[in-house]
Amino acid sequence: MLCRRPSPYGSTLNKASLWGAFFVWALVTAPQALAAACPLLPNGQEVTVRQVVDGDTLRLVDGRSVRLIGVNAPELGKSGGTAQPYAEAARRRLQALVEASDERLTLVPGVEQADRFGRTLAHLYDRQGRNLEMQLIAEGLGYAVAIAPNTRLADCQAAAEGAARNARLGVWKQDPAIAATRIAEGGFAVVQGRLQDVERNRGGLWLQFEGDLVVNVPNRFVDAFDGVPLRQWIGRNLEARGWISDRSRRQEAGRARWQMTLNDPRMLGLRVESF
Repeated sequence: MLCRRPSPYGSTLNKASLWGAFFVWALVTAPQALAAACPLLPNGQEVTVRQVVDGDTLRLVDGRSVRLIGVNAPELGKSGGTAQPYAEAARRRLQALVEASDERLTLVPGVEQADRFGRTLAHLYDRQGRNLEMQLIAEGLGYAVAIAPNTRLADCQAAAEGAARNARLGVWKQDPAIAATRIAEGGFAVVQGRLQDVERNRGGLWLQFEGDLVVNVPNRFVDAFDGVPLRQWIGRNLEARGWISDRSRRQEAGRARWQMTLNDPRMLGLRVESF
């Protein structure tokens, strides 16, 4: 059922620093401010890296596999497949950052400390206290992602991305966003398209985009979107980022094939036509 009652989803925005970080404020942040933007968080652990797997994953000598928080690097080719653009560059850059600290880094676990694959979710810092995720994002070698509850550095990482985007670095050399009407496979994507409708039911918020894409905000995260004027955005061109799943095997009549699930408003915003 449509949200036709007065609601915060159509109210005046009063939390722009939340939902707009990736799409407005980040795009005009001065690059020279980035060095001090991502602070060294407390409760760090000294660790030694054994292997850099790709642009956002490492293995430690203690056996742990670490997935960096707040950055999603392009995917390396698997089983002989083709790597995504800048995937190898991201891996090499992370390797160089690790080697510059003699493989010894500071690890700060996330609020949520492990993902569904059993990997440790963490921030990593070099010997000078510089955040590795922010450095990769600032060089255009990964996308900033905000996934609650691990969002303590989300704003400064968004600022780093804004600078990279303005400078057309790495993945931002060309517009990486795909049209919502042209989605062909699942996986991580930056998507742009016109918002057609907003619904609310027991499954949470459902944002229907043009084409065959729906963006879902599960009920337990809906309050985080209270300041986002979703109904005012109907008919506007939006940009969303996240992991797309293919629902074709269980697709019902009238249901979109592609679904993206978000839990933080930083992953959604008005499209900034900067390309």
